Amino acid sequence: MKVIVVLPAYNCAKSLKKTISEIPHDIVNDIVLVDDFSSDDTLNVAKECRIKHIVKHNKNLGYGANQKTCYDTALMLDADIVVMLHPDYQYDPNLITLIVDKILQGADIVLASRMLKGWEAVKNGMPLYKYLCNRILTMFQNICFKKHLSEYHTGYRAYRKDVLMSIKYHDFSNDFIFDNQIIIEAFSKGYEIQEIYCPARYDNLSSSIKFLRSARYGCQVVYYTIKQKEKGK
Repeated sequence: MKVIVVLPAYNCAKSLKKTISEIPHDIVNDIVLVDDFSSDDTLNVAKECRIKHIVKHNKNLGYGANQKTCYDTALMLDADIVVMLHPDYQYDPNLITLIVDKILQGADIVLASRMLKGWEAVKNGMPLYKYLCNRILTMFQNICFKKHLSEYHTGYRAYRKDVLMSIKYHDFSNDFIFDNQIIIEAFSKGYEIQEIYCPARYDNLSSSIKFLRSARYGCQVVYYTIKQKEKGK
């Protein structure tokens, strides 16, 4: 099974080396980095890290658009398992081993959840308003989809090749709601989603969307969830 890690990069020059150094290269066959028109030294650092597959956007297209290029490239390289990891060092790269094991054991999608141990996420630095919004939105989606996930909003996840090939992700948003749209579509196709615990890590290297964009994201989650629920009736 060919495992490819994709890094949707944007202004992550300070954290990229640390992220790369902790990726378990004994099970990862390749790394793809897509730079979404960073204004810092991300591209040069990526070259220093000897990442073979680097793709540069000629303008900033957004987080969702970055992932689209990531997945297109990974599938073009014949990945069997695609792991998406943020290069800002917010998530522990060492967990890739456990994530891949879950896929090998039969999971279609694996989410690395910061919320499996509840309040621990706040103790680890997650802002309280983000924690509460995450909990409320997750509860809402679980009720709508009759699921029991601890979190829908993690940026650390893995997909089997056939899952990505069956989901028309190019039809989705170029913004942050892209992640949630994939989960919603996966549910509609009957894919099995499993979770592992990933401690939240918030420091000066970690990127985070601001309050207004977070609020917009929350409204989009409600909109697309209701839209899918109505579609399924």
